[in-house]
Amino acid sequence: MTKTYEDIINLPHHVSATRPHMTAIDRAAQFSPFAALTGYDAAIKETARLTDERVKLDEYMKDVLSERLQIIADRIKEHPEIVITYFQPDAKKNGGAYVTAAGTAKKIDLYERVVVMTDGTAILIDEIISIDGQIFETMCDG
Repeated sequence: MTKTYEDIINLPHHVSATRPHMTAIDRAAQFSPFAALTGYDAAIKETARLTDERVKLDEYMKDVLSERLQIIADRIKEHPEIVITYFQPDAKKNGGAYVTAAGTAKKIDLYERVVVMTDGTAILIDEIISIDGQIFETMCDG
C-alpha cells in the first residue's frame, strides 16, 4: 500500500470540455454559510434606521420664509447664492431627514411650489424650514 495514487499522481489536471472553468471565489461560495433568512439583516437595519420628525413652523417663521422667497424672486437675475434647509420625507417609513442644499437659485415656481437650483435640485417650498445667504445680510445692513 505504499504506492497509493502512483498511477494517477502525474496525470495532467482534467479540464472539462462542456463546463466553463470555475473561479476560486465561485468555488469558495459553494461552501459559504447558508443564509436561511434572506433579507433579515436588511430588515433589521431598516427598522433601526432613525428618522426625524417634521417640524411645524409658526406663523412668524412662515412669514420670514415668505419674505425671503420674495427677495430671492426679486433678485433672481443676480443668481443669488443661498442655503436652504428642508424636510425630505422618508420613502419607507414615517418621518424623514433634514437636508441642507447650498447653491444658486435658478427660479421659484409658485405654481408647482418649488425652488429650483441651478444644479437641478427642486425643493418643495412647503418643506423649507430655513433660507440663508449673503443676499439677506446685505439687505439687513443697508
